[in-house]
Amino acid sequence: MKWLLKRLLAGVAAVLVVLVGAGALLSYQYSGTPEEWAASQGADAAWVGSWEDTEALEELLGTGAVSTLYVYAGEVDAQGAVERVPETDALLSWLDARFPEVSALAWLRHVESGSSLIRDRFDAEARERMAAQAAGVAADGFAGVHLEVRPVTVNDPSLPALVELVREELGEDRVLSVRAQHVELMPGGRVPSFIAGGEEKYWSKGYLERVGEHADEIVLPGVGAKMPTAGLYGGFMVRQVTESVTALRNHEDVTVRFGVPTYDSERWGPTADNETALTALAAVRLGLTQAEEVPETMTVGVSLYLVDEAGDGDLTAFRTAWLNPLEQSG
Repeated sequence: MKWLLKRLLAGVAAVLVVLVGAGALLSYQYSGTPEEWAASQGADAAWVGSWEDTEALEELLGTGAVSTLYVYAGEVDAQGAVERVPETDALLSWLDARFPEVSALAWLRHVESGSSLIRDRFDAEARERMAAQAAGVAADGFAGVHLEVRPVTVNDPSLPALVELVREELGEDRVLSVRAQHVELMPGGRVPSFIAGGEEKYWSKGYLERVGEHADEIVLPGVGAKMPTAGLYGGFMVRQVTESVTALRNHEDVTVRFGVPTYDSERWGPTADNETALTALAAVRLGLTQAEEVPETMTVGVSLYLVDEAGDGDLTAFRTAWLNPLEQSG
């Protein structure tokens, strides 16, 4: 009994050491002054969950900085079947008429609870079904597909296999985008989170690289960080940038984007008052400044999550803190 108690206490102590170390790292990283070049490259994006009211979307697209939209187009079940969202053609027609230069990707979403540690998220039959149906959705007026499958445990082989299958079905002419999970803040840091939460919140850099091997675009989420303060959330986002750039630096012609929280409905994910667009954008600029040299073949941007729920403050933050940061600092 004493032996078991000692082991448990040692485990708790190890978790506390990791948490304290991560907190100190994040506080340090969310500091300093970003470089002038660490701002929009005109390759930003946004998720669109509804197209009944396009006012905020039109304001965002009017900036000329957004090149891609992830349009909510379907839910994917455990067997890989896609249930289409109706009337996406209305938004596609609107885009074609008003903003023909903006690419629309079909956002296909599979979100469930629990881990895929024991059972792969999709078996072989489900992967084949989903890949074929994803290509079918893309052919219905979209420039490609944006996959959101979560949570997925590190080393679950089914997600890299699915991405490769979708790539084959889409062909090389259509865009394949993948929403990743958060990158662990330090090597092995995902383990305490997994033990506490029962599902994988973080990916290792190696798994991120593996999932992204056949993708044109990778999007790191800017929500659900579960940090207790705005400063720690900022440091968390800085770390997401630096670690992702390192993990994906050997991919050729890849676009890497970082999510910016602009939604208030728990339909899409967890909400937190300290996760704001302004903090996320400041953190992305700091992260780019602190990262290893960004490869010339890597395009970096941000993506608003979701634009149809963005408020005036969110859009103002995008314009001033990301498109025109020198004006804000001046």
